[in-house]
Amino acid sequence: MSDSNPPGQFSLNAEQHAIRDLALSFATGQLAPHALRWDRDKYFPRDVIRSSAALGFGGVCVAEDVGGSALSRLEGVLIYDSLATACPCIAGYFSVHNMVASVIDRFGTEQQRKQWLPRMCRFDLLGAYCLSEPSSGSDAAALSTRAVHDGGAYVLNGVKQFISGAGDADVYIVMARTGAPGPRGISAFIVEKGTEGLTFGPVEKKMGWNAQATRQVILEDVRVPAENLLGVEGTGFRIALSALDGGRLNIAACSLGGARTALGKAAAYLKERIAFGHPLAEFQALQFRLADMITELEVAQTFLWRAASALDAKESNAPILCAMAKRFVTDAGFDIANQALQLFGGYGYLTDYGIEKIVRDLRVHQILEGTNEIMRVIIARNLLDPR
Repeated sequence: MSDSNPPGQFSLNAEQHAIRDLALSFATGQLAPHALRWDRDKYFPRDVIRSSAALGFGGVCVAEDVGGSALSRLEGVLIYDSLATACPCIAGYFSVHNMVASVIDRFGTEQQRKQWLPRMCRFDLLGAYCLSEPSSGSDAAALSTRAVHDGGAYVLNGVKQFISGAGDADVYIVMARTGAPGPRGISAFIVEKGTEGLTFGPVEKKMGWNAQATRQVILEDVRVPAENLLGVEGTGFRIALSALDGGRLNIAACSLGGARTALGKAAAYLKERIAFGHPLAEFQALQFRLADMITELEVAQTFLWRAASALDAKESNAPILCAMAKRFVTDAGFDIANQALQLFGGYGYLTDYGIEKIVRDLRVHQILEGTNEIMRVIIARNLLDPR
Protein backbone atom coordinates (compact mmCIF):
# COMPACT_ATOMS: atom_id res chain seq x y z
CA MET A 1 0.00 0.00 0.00
CA SER A 2 1.42 3.36 -1.01
CA ASP A 3 1.34 6.43 1.19
CA SER A 4 -1.46 8.72 0.05
CA ASN A 5 -0.79 12.40 -0.37
CA PRO A 6 -1.72 14.54 2.63
CA PRO A 7 -4.93 16.57 2.31
CA GLY A 8 -4.28 19.69 0.27
CA GLN A 9 -1.52 18.14 -1.86
CA PHE A 10 -2.93 17.32 -5.26
CA SER A 11 -0.13 15.80 -7.25
CA LEU A 12 0.38 12.08 -7.68
CA ASN A 13 3.44 10.10 -6.73
CA ALA A 14 5.07 7.60 -9.09
CA GLU A 15 3.10 4.63 -7.78
CA GLN A 16 -0.19 6.46 -8.14
CA HIS A 17 0.66 7.43 -11.71
CA ALA A 18 1.38 3.74 -12.38
CA ILE A 19 -1.96 2.69 -10.86
CA ARG A 20 -3.83 5.18 -13.04
CA ASP A 21 -1.91 4.12 -16.15
CA LEU A 22 -2.67 0.46 -15.44
CA ALA A 23 -6.40 1.17 -15.14
CA LEU A 24 -6.38 3.33 -18.26
CA SER A 25 -4.63 0.59 -20.21
CA PHE A 26 -7.24 -1.97 -19.15
CA ALA A 27 -10.06 0.43 -19.93
CA THR A 28 -8.67 1.26 -23.37
CA GLY A 29 -7.90 -2.33 -24.32
CA GLN A 30 -10.69 -4.34 -22.67
CA LEU A 31 -13.67 -2.02 -22.13
CA ALA A 32 -13.70 0.75 -24.73
CA PRO A 33 -13.84 -1.47 -27.85
CA HIS A 34 -17.00 -3.21 -26.57
CA ALA A 35 -18.82 -0.57 -24.51
CA LEU A 36 -21.34 0.48 -27.18
CA ARG A 37 -22.19 -3.13 -28.00
CA TRP A 38 -22.62 -4.08 -24.34
CA ASP A 39 -24.94 -1.11 -23.90
CA ARG A 40 -26.96 -2.01 -27.00
CA ASP A 41 -27.21 -5.72 -26.18
CA LYS A 42 -27.62 -5.17 -22.41
CA TYR A 43 -24.74 -7.58 -21.89
CA PHE A 44 -22.94 -7.90 -18.56
CA PRO A 45 -19.26 -8.76 -19.32
CA ARG A 46 -18.52 -10.95 -16.32
CA ASP A 47 -15.57 -12.60 -18.11
CA VAL A 48 -13.92 -9.24 -18.81
CA ILE A 49 -14.51 -8.08 -15.25
CA ARG A 50 -12.95 -11.29 -13.92
CA SER A 51 -9.89 -10.75 -16.11
CA SER A 52 -9.09 -7.57 -14.15
CA ALA A 53 -8.59 -9.55 -10.93
CA ALA A 54 -4.94 -10.04 -11.84
CA LEU A 55 -4.60 -6.24 -11.76
CA GLY A 56 -6.02 -6.06 -8.24
CA PHE A 57 -9.35 -4.46 -9.14
CA GLY A 58 -11.46 -7.02 -7.27
CA GLY A 59 -10.43 -5.77 -3.83
CA VAL A 60 -9.10 -2.27 -4.36
CA CYS A 61 -9.23 -1.16 -0.71
CA VAL A 62 -9.34 -4.65 0.84
CA ALA A 63 -6.48 -5.80 3.07
CA GLU A 64 -3.71 -7.88 1.56
CA ASP A 65 -4.11 -10.85 3.92
CA VAL A 66 -7.30 -11.88 2.07
CA GLY A 67 -6.08 -11.08 -1.43
CA GLY A 68 -6.87 -7.37 -1.60
CA SER A 69 -4.75 -4.56 -3.01
CA ALA A 70 -4.87 -2.41 0.17
CA LEU A 71 -4.97 0.81 -1.84
CA SER A 72 -6.05 4.18 -0.50
CA ARG A 73 -9.36 5.85 -1.30
CA LEU A 74 -7.51 8.33 -3.50
CA GLU A 75 -5.94 5.49 -5.46
CA GLY A 76 -9.36 3.87 -5.78
CA VAL A 77 -10.70 7.14 -7.22
CA LEU A 78 -7.94 7.05 -9.84
CA ILE A 79 -8.99 3.54 -10.86
CA TYR A 80 -12.73 4.25 -11.20
CA ASP A 81 -12.06 7.51 -13.03
CA SER A 82 -9.83 5.66 -15.50
CA LEU A 83 -12.25 2.77 -16.03
CA ALA A 84 -15.10 5.22 -16.62
CA THR A 85 -13.27 6.88 -19.50
CA ALA A 86 -14.20 3.72 -21.41
CA CYS A 87 -17.56 2.82 -19.82
CA PRO A 88 -19.13 4.58 -16.81
CA CYS A 89 -21.62 1.72 -16.46
CA ILE A 90 -19.04 -1.03 -15.98
CA ALA A 91 -16.86 1.28 -13.87
CA GLY A 92 -19.94 1.79 -11.71
CA TYR A 93 -20.26 -1.94 -11.16
CA PHE A 94 -16.59 -2.15 -10.15
CA SER A 95 -17.46 0.46 -7.53
CA VAL A 96 -20.47 -1.50 -6.23
CA HIS A 97 -18.54 -4.77 -6.00
CA ASN A 98 -15.67 -3.10 -4.17
CA MET A 99 -18.04 -1.36 -1.77
CA VAL A 100 -19.41 -4.77 -0.76
CA ALA A 101 -15.93 -6.24 -0.40
CA SER A 102 -14.77 -3.28 1.69
CA VAL A 103 -17.76 -3.61 4.02
CA ILE A 104 -16.95 -7.26 4.70
CA ASP A 105 -13.27 -6.41 5.16
CA ARG A 106 -13.92 -3.58 7.61
CA PHE A 107 -16.83 -4.95 9.62
CA GLY A 108 -16.67 -8.71 9.15
CA THR A 109 -15.25 -11.29 11.52
CA GLU A 110 -12.07 -13.11 10.58
CA GLN A 111 -14.20 -16.08 9.56
CA GLN A 112 -16.36 -13.89 7.30
CA ARG A 113 -13.35 -12.18 5.76
CA LYS A 114 -11.63 -15.47 4.96
CA GLN A 115 -14.83 -17.11 3.75
CA TRP A 116 -15.77 -14.52 1.12
CA LEU A 117 -13.04 -12.00 0.42
CA PRO A 118 -10.38 -14.12 -1.32
CA ARG A 119 -12.98 -15.22 -3.88
CA MET A 120 -14.37 -11.70 -4.22
CA CYS A 121 -10.90 -10.29 -4.83
CA ARG A 122 -10.49 -12.86 -7.63
CA PHE A 123 -13.95 -11.94 -8.98
CA ASP A 124 -14.97 -15.56 -8.53
CA LEU A 125 -17.79 -14.04 -6.47
CA LEU A 126 -19.44 -10.74 -7.36
CA GLY A 127 -21.05 -8.43 -4.82
CA ALA A 128 -24.29 -6.42 -4.61
CA TYR A 129 -25.39 -3.87 -2.02
CA CYS A 130 -29.03 -3.96 -0.84
CA LEU A 131 -30.19 -0.88 1.05
CA SER A 132 -32.95 0.89 -0.94
CA GLU A 133 -36.54 -0.37 -0.90
CA PRO A 134 -39.63 0.43 -2.98
CA SER A 135 -40.96 2.79 -0.29
CA SER A 136 -37.70 3.95 1.30
CA GLY A 137 -35.07 5.16 -1.12
CA SER A 138 -33.72 8.44 0.21
CA ASP A 139 -35.25 7.74 3.63
CA ALA A 140 -33.18 4.60 4.10
CA ALA A 141 -33.65 4.58 7.89
CA ALA A 142 -37.33 3.78 7.29
CA LEU A 143 -36.61 0.46 5.58
CA SER A 144 -39.09 -2.31 6.32
CA THR A 145 -37.24 -5.52 5.42
CA ARG A 146 -37.19 -7.58 8.61
CA ALA A 147 -34.80 -10.12 10.05
CA VAL A 148 -36.07 -12.28 12.91
CA HIS A 149 -33.63 -14.20 15.09
CA ASP A 150 -34.66 -17.86 15.09
CA GLY A 151 -32.31 -20.20 16.91
CA GLY A 152 -28.99 -20.27 15.10
CA ALA A 153 -30.26 -18.27 12.15
CA TYR A 154 -32.06 -15.13 11.01
CA VAL A 155 -35.12 -15.24 8.77
CA LEU A 156 -35.32 -12.31 6.34
CA ASN A 157 -38.43 -11.00 4.59
CA GLY A 158 -38.72 -7.94 2.37
CA VAL A 159 -37.96 -6.40 -1.02
CA LYS A 160 -34.95 -4.37 -2.04
CA GLN A 161 -35.21 -1.97 -5.00
CA PHE A 162 -32.77 -0.62 -7.63
CA ILE A 163 -30.08 -3.20 -6.85
CA SER A 164 -27.16 -3.01 -9.29
CA GLY A 165 -25.90 -6.42 -10.37
CA ALA A 166 -28.87 -8.24 -8.84
CA GLY A 167 -29.12 -11.74 -10.24
CA ASP A 168 -25.55 -11.67 -11.55
CA ALA A 169 -23.99 -11.11 -8.14
CA ASP A 170 -23.19 -13.92 -5.72
CA VAL A 171 -22.85 -12.09 -2.39
CA TYR A 172 -25.48 -9.61 -1.15
CA ILE A 173 -25.09 -7.21 1.76
CA VAL A 174 -28.69 -6.81 2.98
CA MET A 175 -29.81 -4.19 5.46
CA ALA A 176 -32.79 -5.43 7.50
CA ARG A 177 -34.67 -4.37 10.61
CA THR A 178 -33.97 -6.44 13.73
CA GLY A 179 -35.24 -3.90 16.24
CA ALA A 180 -37.39 -0.81 16.71
CA PRO A 181 -38.14 1.77 14.00
CA GLY A 182 -35.35 4.14 13.07
CA PRO A 183 -31.66 3.73 12.26
CA ARG A 184 -30.73 1.94 15.51
CA GLY A 185 -32.99 -0.97 14.69
CA ILE A 186 -31.16 -1.90 11.47
CA SER A 187 -28.63 -4.70 11.07
CA ALA A 188 -26.51 -5.91 8.14
CA PHE A 189 -26.35 -9.46 6.78
CA ILE A 190 -24.38 -11.39 4.19
CA VAL A 191 -26.73 -13.38 1.97
CA GLU A 192 -25.47 -15.78 -0.68
CA LYS A 193 -27.09 -16.31 -4.05
CA GLY A 194 -28.84 -19.66 -4.13
CA THR A 195 -30.18 -19.36 -0.59
CA GLU A 196 -33.74 -20.70 -0.52
CA GLY A 197 -36.29 -17.88 -0.74
CA LEU A 198 -33.92 -15.39 -2.40
CA THR A 199 -35.26 -14.41 -5.84
CA PHE A 200 -35.03 -11.48 -8.22
CA GLY A 201 -37.51 -9.28 -10.03
CA PRO A 202 -37.43 -8.72 -13.79
CA VAL A 203 -34.57 -6.69 -15.25
CA GLU A 204 -35.54 -3.02 -15.16
CA LYS A 205 -35.69 -1.10 -18.44
CA LYS A 206 -33.48 1.93 -17.94
CA MET A 207 -32.29 5.11 -19.58
CA GLY A 208 -28.65 4.13 -19.12
CA TRP A 209 -26.34 1.73 -17.26
CA ASN A 210 -27.62 -0.96 -19.63
CA ALA A 211 -24.56 -3.22 -19.40
CA GLN A 212 -25.44 -4.22 -15.85
CA ALA A 213 -28.81 -5.43 -14.65
CA THR A 214 -30.87 -3.53 -12.10
CA ARG A 215 -33.50 -5.68 -10.39
CA GLN A 216 -35.43 -6.10 -7.19
CA VAL A 217 -34.00 -8.48 -4.63
CA ILE A 218 -36.89 -10.40 -3.05
CA LEU A 219 -36.50 -12.15 0.30
CA GLU A 220 -39.20 -14.60 1.32
CA ASP A 221 -38.36 -16.49 4.50
CA VAL A 222 -34.68 -16.40 3.58
CA ARG A 223 -32.85 -18.23 6.34
CA VAL A 224 -29.23 -17.24 6.86
CA PRO A 225 -26.87 -18.51 9.56
CA ALA A 226 -26.48 -16.23 12.56
CA GLU A 227 -22.77 -15.98 11.77
CA ASN A 228 -23.73 -14.06 8.58
CA LEU A 229 -24.65 -11.07 10.72
CA LEU A 230 -22.15 -8.26 10.07
CA GLY A 231 -21.03 -6.59 13.28
CA VAL A 232 -23.67 -6.71 15.99
CA GLU A 233 -27.40 -6.10 15.87
CA GLY A 234 -28.36 -2.46 15.49
CA THR A 235 -25.17 -1.32 13.77
CA GLY A 236 -26.35 -1.89 10.19
CA PHE A 237 -27.24 1.72 9.47
CA ARG A 238 -23.85 2.92 10.70
CA ILE A 239 -22.22 0.33 8.45
CA ALA A 240 -24.36 1.47 5.52
CA LEU A 241 -23.45 5.14 5.97
CA SER A 242 -19.78 4.34 6.33
CA ALA A 243 -19.86 2.31 3.12
CA LEU A 244 -21.64 5.12 1.29
CA ASP A 245 -18.82 7.58 2.05
CA GLY A 246 -16.52 5.55 -0.17
CA GLY A 247 -19.27 4.74 -2.64
CA ARG A 248 -19.99 8.43 -3.15
CA LEU A 249 -16.36 9.12 -3.94
CA ASN A 250 -16.27 6.21 -6.38
CA ILE A 251 -19.40 7.19 -8.29
CA ALA A 252 -18.14 10.76 -8.47
CA ALA A 253 -14.94 9.39 -9.99
CA CYS A 254 -17.01 7.51 -12.56
CA SER A 255 -18.69 10.81 -13.51
CA LEU A 256 -15.28 12.44 -13.81
CA GLY A 257 -13.98 9.76 -16.17
CA GLY A 258 -17.06 9.82 -18.37
CA ALA A 259 -16.96 13.62 -18.60
CA ARG A 260 -13.26 13.50 -19.44
CA THR A 261 -13.94 11.29 -22.45
CA ALA A 262 -16.91 13.38 -23.58
CA LEU A 263 -14.84 16.57 -23.45
CA GLY A 264 -11.99 14.96 -25.38
CA LYS A 265 -14.35 13.75 -28.08
CA ALA A 266 -15.95 17.20 -28.36
CA ALA A 267 -12.61 19.01 -28.65
CA ALA A 268 -11.46 16.63 -31.38
CA TYR A 269 -14.75 17.02 -33.26
CA LEU A 270 -14.57 20.84 -33.20
CA LYS A 271 -11.14 20.72 -34.80
CA GLU A 272 -12.38 18.45 -37.60
CA ARG A 273 -15.83 19.86 -38.34
CA ILE A 274 -15.93 22.65 -40.94
CA ALA A 275 -18.73 25.24 -40.91
CA PHE A 276 -18.88 28.53 -42.76
CA GLY A 277 -15.47 27.74 -44.23
CA HIS A 278 -13.67 27.31 -40.91
CA PRO A 279 -13.13 24.58 -38.31
CA LEU A 280 -15.60 24.98 -35.47
CA ALA A 281 -12.66 25.20 -33.08
CA GLU A 282 -11.83 28.65 -34.50
CA PHE A 283 -15.10 30.15 -33.27
CA GLN A 284 -14.51 32.03 -30.04
CA ALA A 285 -17.92 31.24 -28.57
CA LEU A 286 -17.14 27.52 -28.78
CA GLN A 287 -13.62 28.06 -27.45
CA PHE A 288 -15.12 29.77 -24.42
CA ARG A 289 -17.46 26.86 -23.85
CA LEU A 290 -14.56 24.40 -23.99
CA ALA A 291 -12.60 26.59 -21.59
CA ASP A 292 -15.45 26.50 -19.08
CA MET A 293 -15.84 22.73 -19.45
CA ILE A 294 -12.16 21.94 -18.87
CA THR A 295 -12.12 24.34 -15.89
CA GLU A 296 -15.14 22.60 -14.34
CA LEU A 297 -13.46 19.24 -14.91
CA GLU A 298 -10.28 20.38 -13.20
CA VAL A 299 -12.17 21.86 -10.24
CA ALA A 300 -14.19 18.67 -9.88
CA GLN A 301 -11.04 16.52 -9.91
CA THR A 302 -9.28 18.72 -7.39
CA PHE A 303 -12.16 18.62 -4.94
CA LEU A 304 -12.69 14.88 -5.39
CA TRP A 305 -9.04 14.22 -4.60
CA ARG A 306 -9.36 16.48 -1.54
CA ALA A 307 -12.37 14.51 -0.26
CA ALA A 308 -10.67 11.16 -0.91
CA SER A 309 -7.54 12.31 0.90
CA ALA A 310 -9.66 13.42 3.86
CA LEU A 311 -11.33 10.00 4.05
CA ASP A 312 -7.91 8.33 3.93
CA ALA A 313 -6.72 10.59 6.75
CA LYS A 314 -9.91 9.89 8.75
CA GLU A 315 -10.60 13.60 9.11
CA SER A 316 -13.70 14.34 11.17
CA ASN A 317 -15.30 16.25 8.29
CA ALA A 318 -14.60 13.53 5.71
CA PRO A 319 -18.25 12.34 5.43
CA ILE A 320 -19.37 15.90 4.66
CA LEU A 321 -16.61 16.33 2.10
CA CYS A 322 -17.67 13.05 0.49
CA ALA A 323 -21.25 14.33 0.25
CA MET A 324 -20.01 17.61 -1.22
CA ALA A 325 -17.80 15.83 -3.73
CA LYS A 326 -20.59 13.49 -4.78
CA ARG A 327 -22.98 16.41 -5.32
CA PHE A 328 -20.54 18.67 -7.14
CA VAL A 329 -18.68 16.14 -9.29
CA THR A 330 -21.72 14.22 -10.51
CA ASP A 331 -23.53 17.46 -11.38
CA ALA A 332 -20.46 18.82 -13.15
CA GLY A 333 -19.79 15.53 -14.94
CA PHE A 334 -23.29 15.31 -16.35
CA ASP A 335 -23.26 18.97 -17.40
CA ILE A 336 -19.93 18.58 -19.20
CA ALA A 337 -21.11 15.46 -21.03
CA ASN A 338 -24.40 17.11 -21.95
CA GLN A 339 -22.59 20.18 -23.31
CA ALA A 340 -20.27 17.90 -25.29
CA LEU A 341 -23.31 16.33 -26.93
CA GLN A 342 -24.56 19.81 -27.86
CA LEU A 343 -21.21 20.68 -29.44
CA PHE A 344 -21.57 17.65 -31.70
CA GLY A 345 -24.92 18.94 -32.92
CA GLY A 346 -27.11 16.27 -34.48
CA TYR A 347 -24.22 13.80 -34.59
CA GLY A 348 -24.05 13.81 -30.82
CA TYR A 349 -27.56 12.37 -30.72
CA LEU A 350 -26.50 9.36 -32.77
CA THR A 351 -25.22 6.24 -31.05
CA ASP A 352 -22.14 5.96 -33.30
CA TYR A 353 -20.12 8.62 -31.50
CA GLY A 354 -20.70 7.33 -27.98
CA ILE A 355 -21.57 10.74 -26.54
CA GLU A 356 -25.24 10.01 -25.95
CA LYS A 357 -24.30 6.83 -24.05
CA ILE A 358 -22.07 8.83 -21.70
CA VAL A 359 -24.88 11.31 -21.09
CA ARG A 360 -27.33 8.50 -20.34
CA ASP A 361 -24.89 6.69 -18.07
CA LEU A 362 -23.88 9.77 -16.09
CA ARG A 363 -27.43 10.94 -15.47
CA VAL A 364 -28.10 8.26 -12.86
CA HIS A 365 -24.99 9.24 -10.89
CA GLN A 366 -26.93 12.28 -9.65
CA ILE A 367 -29.45 9.85 -8.11
CA LEU A 368 -27.66 6.78 -6.79
CA GLU A 369 -25.53 6.54 -3.63
CA GLY A 370 -27.90 9.18 -2.21
CA THR A 371 -29.56 11.73 -4.47
CA ASN A 372 -27.84 15.07 -4.85
CA GLU A 373 -30.81 16.64 -3.06
CA ILE A 374 -30.05 14.42 -0.06
CA MET A 375 -26.38 15.44 -0.32
CA ARG A 376 -27.53 19.05 0.02
CA VAL A 377 -29.56 18.14 3.11
CA ILE A 378 -26.52 16.48 4.69
CA ILE A 379 -24.28 19.45 3.88
CA ALA A 380 -26.76 22.05 5.11
CA ARG A 381 -27.46 20.19 8.35
CA ASN A 382 -23.75 20.05 9.08
CA LEU A 383 -23.46 23.80 8.51
CA LEU A 384 -26.49 24.73 10.60
CA ASP A 385 -26.00 22.15 13.39
CA PRO A 386 -22.41 20.88 13.29
CA ARG A 387 -22.63 18.83 16.49
